[in-house]
Amino acid sequence: MIDYNKIKLLILDCDGVLSDGMVIYSEDNIESKAFSTKDGLGLILLRFTDIKVAVITGRSSKALVRRTDDLKLNFLYQGVKNKVATAQNIIDGMGIGWENVAFMGDDLNDYPLLKKVGFTATTESAPERIKQLASFVSTLPGGNGAVREYVEYILQKQNRFEQVVDKYLEDLLLKSKVLPKSINQ
Repeated sequence: MIDYNKIKLLILDCDGVLSDGMVIYSEDNIESKAFSTKDGLGLILLRFTDIKVAVITGRSSKALVRRTDDLKLNFLYQGVKNKVATAQNIIDGMGIGWENVAFMGDDLNDYPLLKKVGFTATTESAPERIKQLASFVSTLPGGNGAVREYVEYILQKQNRFEQVVDKYLEDLLLKSKVLPKSINQ
């Protein structure tokens, strides 16, 4: 039985979870990825909770650095060969246990971490073997709102979704009272 109130850390894979898994290389050797703004807002909601967010991925990407910086995520580890060891370092640093960790991965390289954490999730587009490990399977593919769906599910299970949304909206209204000068002024 999962105790959702114990979740203190959300770990995400990148390719296939935060992005649709496609990697685009330009002729200028620039790599690009697409990220969902809906997923981004879901992660912003977590700023109004005590849940920290980590991205642990096997690839390295400047686009992901920019995305995690934009969202002010707590941890980013790229080029990781052993996701379990990296997650263990974060867990140790936070002083929590595996039962306090939620993880969303989408492919075979995520299998070891999916076997360790307290609350597992995957995307609609994941292979069947990964879906069988998951406590939560998003109805959406990676990079298209799956992370947002997972975040909202966790917050609803914690009975604090409405409270968190209200805090976000209050913050948004406070920020909107200070209007920037128009370019035309």
